[in-house]
Amino acid sequence: MNFKKKKPSLADLADRNHLYELSVQCAEAEVDFVNTTFSDLRGRKPRKIREDFCGTANVCCEWVKRSKKNFAVGVDLDPKVLDWGKSHHLSKLNKEARQRVDLIEGDVLGIKTAKVDALLAMNFSYWVFKEREILLQYFKGAYQNLENDGILFLDAFGGYDSFREIDEEREIEEDGQEFDYIWDQAKFNPITNHLKCHIHFSFPDGSILREAFTYDWRMYTLPEIKDILMDAGFSDVIIYWQGWDDDDEDGDGDFYRADNADADAGWICYIAAIK
Repeated sequence: MNFKKKKPSLADLADRNHLYELSVQCAEAEVDFVNTTFSDLRGRKPRKIREDFCGTANVCCEWVKRSKKNFAVGVDLDPKVLDWGKSHHLSKLNKEARQRVDLIEGDVLGIKTAKVDALLAMNFSYWVFKEREILLQYFKGAYQNLENDGILFLDAFGGYDSFREIDEEREIEEDGQEFDYIWDQAKFNPITNHLKCHIHFSFPDGSILREAFTYDWRMYTLPEIKDILMDAGFSDVIIYWQGWDDDDEDGDGDFYRADNADADAGWICYIAAIK
């Protein structure tokens, strides 16, 4: 009896790290923001960054591509994702640029590195620290690893939809690929603000890559984050709010300094903690 071998689905063939970068992360925009904001606040260009929870080290590699004077350190616990970043990003840099990137497999809570101008903890990664005392410990460590005029850059999201158990779906057509990105807020506990989320990817052939990524966080509010940063020793905390595109009915990707904002269903902001 002859059995026809089943053709692998698009989900079977998918590279979850590549899909993540196409749908969630824009290293170029992140580097632009850090460069511009640091220069505006400190009157000089930042040269040394540390990217905590760096994942594929896309931002580190983008950073060193910008200038031969730039250096980057990336820290992440996951050796597999670091190896992916080395083969897909680091390997594409020339030899001289590769020497200006240092990738460390380790816990951001305990790693001490040479002091940097800017330390980045993006994509809400620091929310993994569910206890206030542990987040304070992390912020204190970040403070110690910054130069005297250094800045810690974070991001955050919120809005009344962020407290709901909902799915959000977005079509992606980029880099010759077509798929749907699905953000799944699967479980929220209003007593603890603990939030479990998944990222799924669905494809034109009907296949789905379920729980490509899972996040188990405490969703901190902006006043909480600011208070903990100040307790860690930072002198000031500045919020940069994302603007709105009326035509697309979505964020426009431009961030401006703000002290007041609308109580929208969903928002994203950057946070600059000044040493």
